[in-house]
Amino acid sequence: MMASVRSSTERYYIGVDVGTASVRAALVTCDGQVKSMAEEPIHIWEPHPDHYVQSSSDIWTKCCSTVKKVTEGIEKIKVKGIGFDATCSLVVLDQRFQPVAVNHDGIPERNVIMWMDHRAAEQAARITAAGHSVLSRVGGVMSPEMQPPKLLWLKESLKESCWKEAAHFFDLPDFLSWKATGSLARSLCTLVCKWTYSPPEGWDDTFWTSIGLEDLLENNYSKIGALTCSPGTALGEGLTQEAAAAMGLLPGTAVAASLIDAHAGGLGVVGADVTGFQLPCEHQPLTSRLALICGTSSCHMAISQDPIFVPGVWGPYNSAMVPALWLNEGGQSATGRLIDHMVKGHAAFPELKEKAERSQDSVYSYLNKHLETMAKEQANLDQLTASLHVWPDFHGNRSPLADPTLKGMVVGLSLSQTLDDLALLYLATVQAVALGTRHILEAMKEAGHCITTLFLCGGLSKNVLFVQMHANATGLPVVLPAEKEAVLVGAAILGGCASLDYKSITEAMVKMAKVGRVVKPHLEQENFYRRKFSVFLRLFAHQRECAQLMKE
Repeated sequence: MMASVRSSTERYYIGVDVGTASVRAALVTCDGQVKSMAEEPIHIWEPHPDHYVQSSSDIWTKCCSTVKKVTEGIEKIKVKGIGFDATCSLVVLDQRFQPVAVNHDGIPERNVIMWMDHRAAEQAARITAAGHSVLSRVGGVMSPEMQPPKLLWLKESLKESCWKEAAHFFDLPDFLSWKATGSLARSLCTLVCKWTYSPPEGWDDTFWTSIGLEDLLENNYSKIGALTCSPGTALGEGLTQEAAAAMGLLPGTAVAASLIDAHAGGLGVVGADVTGFQLPCEHQPLTSRLALICGTSSCHMAISQDPIFVPGVWGPYNSAMVPALWLNEGGQSATGRLIDHMVKGHAAFPELKEKAERSQDSVYSYLNKHLETMAKEQANLDQLTASLHVWPDFHGNRSPLADPTLKGMVVGLSLSQTLDDLALLYLATVQAVALGTRHILEAMKEAGHCITTLFLCGGLSKNVLFVQMHANATGLPVVLPAEKEAVLVGAAILGGCASLDYKSITEAMVKMAKVGRVVKPHLEQENFYRRKFSVFLRLFAHQRECAQLMKE
C-alpha cells in the first residue's frame, strides 16, 4: 500500500477544520501539499455576557459545502480519506439526535456552547475547590472552557428545558465524525483533554458523582461516550450514504476519529524533517519541540516520553496528539481576539483602516510597516515599547496561572490617540502575548520539559511581527510550515491514517509535514526582554495585590 502512496500523486485526503468563526476544508496530497481550499463563515450568537453559542446544523452544512468546493473536478475515487478537527465546543442532541437549546431563549438550533463560553466559571471554581484527583491531569484547576463545568451549568440552570431532553453530549470534533459515519465512538483526544477520561482506566465514577452529575453514569456513560478510539482510527463503514451525498463524495470513503483543532495544528507542524536547517532540535527527539497554534486563542503543545505534571498547564494526556507520547497543553484564551480588540477599539482605527485600504494592505501589514518607519526615526523596533506594557489576560488566564478571573492591564498610556499611539499599543500587545508564551515555557521547563524550538501555525503565524516577537521574547528559533494551512494538513493526516495508506499517525506526520521557513531570534534583544518579562510578571503581582487591598 505504501508503495502506491510514494509513487502516485493521485491520492488525496480531505482535512476539515471548524474554527471559532469559520469552517475550512482542504484537498491535500499524500506528500502534504494543499491543492485547493474553501472557507465559509459560521454563526456566533452572544445571548448574554460570556455566553457564546452556535448551531451544529449550521456547522455541518458548511462542512459539506466546503468539501464539495475543494473536490470540484476531482475524480471522487481518488479521495481516500477525510479527517475532521474542531474547537472543543459542547454539542447537545436529544434521543432522536435533534438539537437541544443551550440557553434560556429556548431556540433549539442554537445547541452548541462554544469553547470560549465562560458561563460556567462558578461551577468550574466549585469543581476546583473540591480537589478531586482527576484535577492532577489538568494542572490542578478545572477551567470553565472544559466540559464538566458546562454540563453542570446545564443541569443547574436548564434542568427542565435542556438537561432532561438531552441524550447525547458531544465534543464538536466527535459530533462531526458521528455525523459523517453514524459511529458514536469518541476520540481519545477530546475525551482525555476536555472530559477527564483517562485510559486505560476510563471514566472515574467518583468524580462525576462528587460534582452532582451521577446521572451521566447511566448505560455505561452512553450520553458522553461509551466507546473510545485513538485519533486517526477509521470509523464505522466510512461515509454514510447521506453524508456522502451532502459532500459529493463516495459512500464508504474512510473517515478518521477526529482531533481538537489545536492538536491538528500540532500534527501538521511538529513532525517535520528539519535536516539542514541548523536548528537545535535536529537529531533530538520530538520532545524538544513545542507546537504553538495561534489564532483567536493560542495553544502550546509540548510532548514527553513520560508523564510530566506542570502546575497550571493541562495534561499530561496519554496519546492525545502523538501516539505513545504524553501531551501537556498550555494556552492563552485570547490572542488574535485580543489584538483585534486593542486595534479596532482605538480612536485612530478609522484612520488606520483608510490608509491600509489606500495602500491595498491589511491593517496589520500596514501597522507592521508603520512600526518599521517609527523604528528608523526613534530606536530599535522592539524597544519602542520601553515605557508601554500590557498584561494580556483580558479573557482570564488559561496557563500557567489557571485563573479565569484575571483581567487585562495597560501601563503607560497618555492623552494622545494618534496612529503612532495605536501602532505602539499593537506592538505592546503582541509582545505581551509573546511574553505569555515565555511564561508558559518557563513553567514547562521548570517541571521537566526541555524545549529548544517553537513550531508555529494558525492565522497569527502569517503575521511577521507576531512571529519575530515570539522568537525575540523567548530566545528560541521559530519554524513555520511550508503549507501555511498546517491545521488543515493535520486534519488531512488523520484521513491518510484512516485510509490505511499510512501505518500510523507518526508515519503520516513525517511524510506530510514540511518546513517552510525558520525565523531566528534577535539575541541582541535578550537583555531588553529579560527586563520586559520582569515588568510583565510584576503587572500580575500588582493586580493580585490591588484585588486584595480592595477586599480588606
